[in-house]
Amino acid sequence: MSTGKVVLGTLAGLAIGTIAGILLAPEKGSTTRQQILDKGKDYAGKLNSKFDDFGNAIKQNFDGSKKEAEDLISKGKEKFNDAKNDVKNVASNFKNDGAMHKNGF
Repeated sequence: MSTGKVVLGTLAGLAIGTIAGILLAPEKGSTTRQQILDKGKDYAGKLNSKFDDFGNAIKQNFDGSKKEAEDLISKGKEKFNDAKNDVKNVASNFKNDGAMHKNGF
């Protein structure tokens, strides 16, 4: 079972238990309704905070992955340029060696 489902189930259980407790308490209707609204706002605020935390964690993971990808791309370009320069040097040396043999050296 995922953590999100456990958290959601726990919050739903707490909300249902709180509402049942309030409805069974000997209070005036207006007081009971106000208590339900207050608890609902409290739970909504907590849930919103959890979603914000979750969103921030995802953003941090994405930013970290993006940085790693940029580093890998940079290293790849660097290695490609090194290999390209090596090939140019070998070709230049090959060309120079051919010219020297042609001229009798």
